[in-house]
Amino acid sequence: MKDRFAFDVTCAPQTQFWNRPLVHRRLFFRHMASATGGFFLLPTLTTERLARAAVSTKNTAKYCIFVMMRGGPSQIDTFDFKEGPWMPASLRPASYGDIRWPQGLMPKLAEQLGSVALIRSMRSWAAVHVLAQSWVQIGRNPAAAASRIAPHIGSVVSMELSPPNAMLPAFVFLNSGSGIGAGYLPPKHNPFFMTPTGSALANTRHPDGNERFDRRYGLLLAMDAELRTSEPLGIETHAYNLAARTTMYNSALDEVFTFDASERLRYGNTQFGNACLAARNMIRGNTGVRFIQIDQGNWDQHDNIYAATNSHITLAKQFDDGLAALITDLKAGGLFDETLIVCLGEFGRTTGNLTATQGRDHLLQQAALVAGARVTGGKVIGSTNSAGSATAEPGWARGRDIRAEDMEATIYSAMGIDWTTVRLDDPLGRGFYYVPESDRDVYGPVDELWA
Repeated sequence: MKDRFAFDVTCAPQTQFWNRPLVHRRLFFRHMASATGGFFLLPTLTTERLARAAVSTKNTAKYCIFVMMRGGPSQIDTFDFKEGPWMPASLRPASYGDIRWPQGLMPKLAEQLGSVALIRSMRSWAAVHVLAQSWVQIGRNPAAAASRIAPHIGSVVSMELSPPNAMLPAFVFLNSGSGIGAGYLPPKHNPFFMTPTGSALANTRHPDGNERFDRRYGLLLAMDAELRTSEPLGIETHAYNLAARTTMYNSALDEVFTFDASERLRYGNTQFGNACLAARNMIRGNTGVRFIQIDQGNWDQHDNIYAATNSHITLAKQFDDGLAALITDLKAGGLFDETLIVCLGEFGRTTGNLTATQGRDHLLQQAALVAGARVTGGKVIGSTNSAGSATAEPGWARGRDIRAEDMEATIYSAMGIDWTTVRLDDPLGRGFYYVPESDRDVYGPVDELWA
């Protein structure tokens, strides 16, 4: 929460800062107000927009939970399961309808297969971690010149769907301290980074108590009374302070990020499980969040992929525990049908026998899991060859591999956002396409998920 200006200033110890000249203190306040993340309450851009095609969005999702499986999970050991002599007996494959699944690896998700869809005809553009990870999150080539200003998918969702007077920013990024931001969009659409631990958010209590905090906040308001009426810095500064103030001594927000030992255990008692719990609570608590990214990894298993610890086996268990519990609870709370869940990595891994180091190397072919938002459960999109190394049947209307740009369009469509939108306010003057090349209909949503 250190990105919120009021936290650091009003909670700062009474040391040399308060002995400085008033003009220095005011400059400090103003600098902090303009330099913080600016997660919400900044004025929204007014801009001309174009829609390149007459489209009909699915508009089934109010929320999106995007699980970034960093490192590239092996598709043939997860969502496009293949059997062979390399496979340890502990994976215990079983059939669920037409789906072959590693029941021993992910037994809890096996019970949810009737509620999830698997995409098996997806292919990455690059087998380089940082490049491909960025590609998935911005839905375009990060190496292209125009991509330097490109926002995260979650930032576009924030711009389109941010509710007023929310407790939290519309875009929250869990289990990471940094990542892709809002690009050229206003800073209010940057992600709010945090790692849930089960305790109330840090820096939302003054070390000397509520009374001391109120006095300092009152002093801040008095000092900047004139500034708050000035355009644009004063109004924006005041908006930052109000946003931060709503999180201080906020019992409703504390409840969102506080969960007991039994809940943590049910979600796996891991960092990933804690993030899934926090995601559930943010949605259930009507906090204003619309897009939640959860990072999980590292799935980069070049060595000893089936080892008992620090391996694919370990990460799959964490994934299974956390995601299955999240789906169960969203269903119980009536929120599953309005929450889109997308789980994927940046690429997949080599197939067949293991490497000399008992691992799997990078491969462009990959697979994804999609659930919620009225997606048809028990469905498989596409198929691969016997090895799982290439698409055999795309399984969707465009008749080709599904790409990151198509998944971006799918998320936008599910959330009621026109993916063909082009904004004309970008600093390069080229027009910012929500999904690249939408004027030529190159990419589009995987509507077959809802068939």
